[in-house]
Amino acid sequence: MDHEMLKEARDERGWTQATLAARLGVSQGYVALLESGRRKPADALRRRLARVLQLPATSLPTTAGRSTVDADALAAELADLGYPGFSHLRKGRPRRNPGTLLLDALAAEALDPRTAEALPWLLLTFPDLDWDWLLPQVKQRDLQNRLGYVVSLARNVAHLQGLDVALVLEAREALLERSRLVREDVFGRSSLTDAERRWLRANRPPDAAHWNILSDLRPESLVYGA
Repeated sequence: MDHEMLKEARDERGWTQATLAARLGVSQGYVALLESGRRKPADALRRRLARVLQLPATSLPTTAGRSTVDADALAAELADLGYPGFSHLRKGRPRRNPGTLLLDALAAEALDPRTAEALPWLLLTFPDLDWDWLLPQVKQRDLQNRLGYVVSLARNVAHLQGLDVALVLEAREALLERSRLVREDVFGRSSLTDAERRWLRANRPPDAAHWNILSDLRPESLVYGA
């Protein structure tokens, strides 16, 4: 969330700074400081701003992720961000920043296959997430290969559907390429038998092989209907 976004969102609604201040419960002078960039909103105020101004979920606070990730919680959070595959779970709960949700999912020891399939959708829907925050978090946890694979899947889906976001994702993929790890990793599964590992090495798609990921998830299988 930057100060220009705040001013643009307020102007779009035809509100004065005093009107926004009253809705937020702060002073008009404080709104002026926020819009000039001389003050940064605290996390609680960022959530209020996102709700009041109907800002995208990428404007919500980012956090370092949870120590444990509940599969049902991930599915519900994806639903509340608009993921069509979990539309039956939408209940109007407070949204989470998609970057934080993505970090949690990448760090999970195991993912429901349906949740793993949803991660490229996050990047297609929120390409403007805070990469300056996400990339260091991913590298600290040695998750760059998992993220690289998800970006590759999203980029290929974008190409298949003729979406302009493919160019943005190509640039992100190039950044991750610099820190690609040699060690083998899995995507969405906690453990594999030796037979499963051998099968995946022989049958995984080229992007999975490039990122040293054992997975058979392919972009052509990812259909995100409304």
